[in-house]
Amino acid sequence: MSPFSFFSSVHISDRITSFREAERHLFEFAKTRFNTHHDTNNLSQEEEESNHHFELFDTPIKVPSVIKEGCAAASCQVHDNEDAESYSLHGVKVVNKRLTSSIDPTTKKQPAPLVLLHGYANGSLYFYRNLMGLSHHFESVYALDMLGWGLSSRPKFELLSAHADTNKNSDDDDDEIKLPSSSSLETKQKVSSAESFFVESLESWRQHHNLPKLTLAGHSMGGYLSVAYAERYPQHVEKLILLSPVGVPEKQPEDDESKIKSLPFYVRGMIKTSRYLFNRGITPGSFLRSLPFSRSKAMVDGYILNRLPAITCPEERTHLGEYLYQNSMLPGSGECCLNEILTAGAFAKIPLVNRIPNIVKTGADDDNEDGKEEEGMEVHMIYGQNDWMDFRGGLETQRVCHEKRLEWEQQQQQKGQGVNHEKKQGQHQQKEQQSMQLLPNNNNNNSPPPRVFVHGVRDASHLLMLDNYQEFNAALIIASGGEEKLPPNAPRPVEFVCDEEVARSIATSSSSGTRSRSRRNVVVGEEGATEFFRGPRWNRRTKQQEEAQETEGLEEKKVEEQELA
Repeated sequence: MSPFSFFSSVHISDRITSFREAERHLFEFAKTRFNTHHDTNNLSQEEEESNHHFELFDTPIKVPSVIKEGCAAASCQVHDNEDAESYSLHGVKVVNKRLTSSIDPTTKKQPAPLVLLHGYANGSLYFYRNLMGLSHHFESVYALDMLGWGLSSRPKFELLSAHADTNKNSDDDDDEIKLPSSSSLETKQKVSSAESFFVESLESWRQHHNLPKLTLAGHSMGGYLSVAYAERYPQHVEKLILLSPVGVPEKQPEDDESKIKSLPFYVRGMIKTSRYLFNRGITPGSFLRSLPFSRSKAMVDGYILNRLPAITCPEERTHLGEYLYQNSMLPGSGECCLNEILTAGAFAKIPLVNRIPNIVKTGADDDNEDGKEEEGMEVHMIYGQNDWMDFRGGLETQRVCHEKRLEWEQQQQQKGQGVNHEKKQGQHQQKEQQSMQLLPNNNNNNSPPPRVFVHGVRDASHLLMLDNYQEFNAALIIASGGEEKLPPNAPRPVEFVCDEEVARSIATSSSSGTRSRSRRNVVVGEEGATEFFRGPRWNRRTKQQEEAQETEGLEEKKVEEQELA
C-alpha cells in the first residue's frame, strides 16, 4: 500500500491548491525581484517587466509507450480531468518581446529557446531567480515540470521492463556504450524504460510546440535525463548544458569509504540512513508522506534553511519551502525512477562519462551552410564551488571526448569519404541483433564527438541556480554562445580544462561558445580545479580531520607504551 494511498481525492485537491498558491508566489518573485540585466536604456521596473511576458501553461502530451497499459488506463493520479489517451506537462514560459520583435521571420534558422529541466523532487519554479535574467538573452525561456513531478501528470511509475529503443543508428562497434561489468541485460532494460518515461514525454512536448531545436539545460537528475534525450534526439538539441548533473563518473571501489569518511558526522549519518531507505525502494517523497504533518513540514523547512543560506528573506523562504513540501506530498510518480537509474551513492548504473562522448550533432548540414569544419555538439557542465557532485566527472568527460575527437580526426584523414562504411554498418547490425543493446549510441562518424566545457560558479552549492543566480545566469548565457552580450561588470564563472592539450584545443576552436573568452578566468589541471571546488572550507575540514587522526594516533601510542611499562 502506498504511503499516500489513504488520502482521498479531496486531500489531493487541497494539496494541489496549496501547491498552486506557493507556485503563484514564486512566479511573482520571478517577475519582480531578480532582474539582473544592466540595461543601458535605464528603463523603469514597470517598463522592463512589460518587455517580458510570463505565463504558466499546460501542454497535452502523448502517454509514453513504456507505461504499462493497465496503468495508463487508470490515468493520472492527481488530475481528474485527464484520460488514458494523453497527459500534460506543466511549466512556465517567458518571452522577451523586444528580442522576438527583432527576429527576421524570413530567416531560415530561428533562435533555439532555452528549456530548463529541474532536478530530482524539484519543479519548474525552482528557477524563479533565473527566469527574468535569462530572458534578457533568450527570446524564449521554458521551465518545465517533468512528467511525474510538479503540476504535470503523475501516472503510476509502472513501466514495461523490456523497452527496445528503435532510434539506434550507430555504425561503429568500437563506440559502444561501455557498461560496468556488473550491468546485466535486465539492468539495461530497466534504465532504458525509466529514461523513456521522461524522454518520450519531453519529445511529445517539443513536437506540440513545433520547436525544431532546443538549448537544453538540465539540473542534477534533469541533467542526466537531458543527456538521455540528446542521445535519442540529437537533431533537436542546439546546445546541451548540464547543471551539476548526477550520474557522470564511474563508481570506483574506494569512492564510498573515502567520501563518507571526509564528511561531518551528521552528514555521514544522513547518508547511511538514506542508503538504507534507498535499498528498500523508499524514496524521499514516500518517506515524508509517511510522517506526521509537523514532522514532515519541519524537515522540509529545515532543509531550505540549512541548504539555502543565500535565501535570507523569510517570505521567500516560506513560499519556497511550501512549494517543495507540497510537491513531495502529492502522490509519487517520477520520483520512483531513483533506484531504476542510480545506485546508492548517486552513481549511475550506466555512467554519463561513457555516453556523452557518443552523442553526435545530427542535422549538421542545415547549420553549416558556409562549409565550415563540423564542430560537433557542445556540452557545457556547470558545477557549484561547494557542490557535492564531483567536478572530476566533468573533467574526465572532457578528457575522454577530446581523445575521441582526435581519434575521429585521424580516422577522417585515413578514410577520406568513409571507405568501408557499408562493411562496418553490416558488422554493427549483426552485433546489435546479438547483444540487444537497448540504449542509443549515435556516433556514426559523420560528426565528431562533443566538445566539452567545464565551468564553476562561485559561492554556490548543488542548488547553484538559487545560491548565486547572477553568476549562474552568466554561465548559461556563456554556454549558449552569448558572452559578448554580457555587460563588462557582469559576474563570470571560472572555466576549467583538464590539461594543457585540451586548453590549446579549446583556444583554437571556432565554436561560437568559445570565441569571447578574454574576461574569463581559465584554470588548467585538476589540481587548480580541486583548489577552487574544495576551497578553504574543504581544506579546513581536511586539516581538522588530519589533526584528529594524529591526536588519535598519539593517544593509541601512549596507551601502548603504558601497557608495555
